[in-house]
Amino acid sequence: MRAFISYSHHDKAALDRLHIHLKNLTRAGHIETWYDRDILAGSGLDAEIARELDAADLFLLLVSPDFIASDYCVEREMKRALERHDAGEARVVPIIVEECDWKAMGELRKLKAVPTDGKAISEWANSNTAYLNVVQELRRIIEAESVPAAATAAPKPDAVRPAMARYRAKRQFDHIDRGDFRDAAFAIIKDYFQKAVLEINSIDGLRSRFVDRNTTSFGATIVNGGHRNGTAHISVHCRNSQIALGDIYYSFSENAGENTANGGFNISSDDYEQFLTQTMNIFGKAEKQLTPERAAEVLWNEFIGNAGIAYD
Repeated sequence: MRAFISYSHHDKAALDRLHIHLKNLTRAGHIETWYDRDILAGSGLDAEIARELDAADLFLLLVSPDFIASDYCVEREMKRALERHDAGEARVVPIIVEECDWKAMGELRKLKAVPTDGKAISEWANSNTAYLNVVQELRRIIEAESVPAAATAAPKPDAVRPAMARYRAKRQFDHIDRGDFRDAAFAIIKDYFQKAVLEINSIDGLRSRFVDRNTTSFGATIVNGGHRNGTAHISVHCRNSQIALGDIYYSFSENAGENTANGGFNISSDDYEQFLTQTMNIFGKAEKQLTPERAAEVLWNEFIGNAGIAYD
């Protein structure tokens, strides 16, 4: 599925963050994104954008005060996207980046906005959770668009045409693929914890710290002053080839060695993509397939739960 991203250049940071969270979908070939920075030097800007506006299957609008203030974003890109949406040729998804007067725009108000209930990403306690919500909704759209024709109405033979962006090719993942996915997943989990620790420190009564030990290990501590047993620790390691505790594993103790673990995540795959599976889950409710972003969220919630903190 080819996605045209319409955004104000003032929201470049949000665009870059969205691309990070879309990585699993783009890596698996489910979605191919295009935005104006993909225009080659010397190309005609308007002609190239017009061509992509007519070629896209999906339009992602990064809605913010700057987006609304941009005549080009609203009058050119959004207008054409909505024309094709109304004609049933494409789908438009507003992604609310910052609080703004978007609900006053009738064209946008009639569409389902993400994250949930159109709550701006900037208003979420953890922006990673907001982006994860966006990605999950896009995955649902892609899966719905990929339903085999036989499951709906059987088309006439002369109506059948190839839809290359909707095919998934089976493949085998070798040791290098697994290693690359493991390292990328560890980096995502580490980045999530580092940002979440900073966020916790902004909440009255809570303190935390992040410790970057080395390229394959980090730790964190959180203190909940309002709870009797309100101190929790975690040590997270990327796989040591000599120790088979998981591709990414963790201990709920400070400075835990590489030879101990309370749980972990292993790299697994089906015929189409790689994902994480949780091991040694004491609650027996481990999710079967997790993206690195979802694994980070699951681990963070388990960690802060040990300090008597819940995240809604």
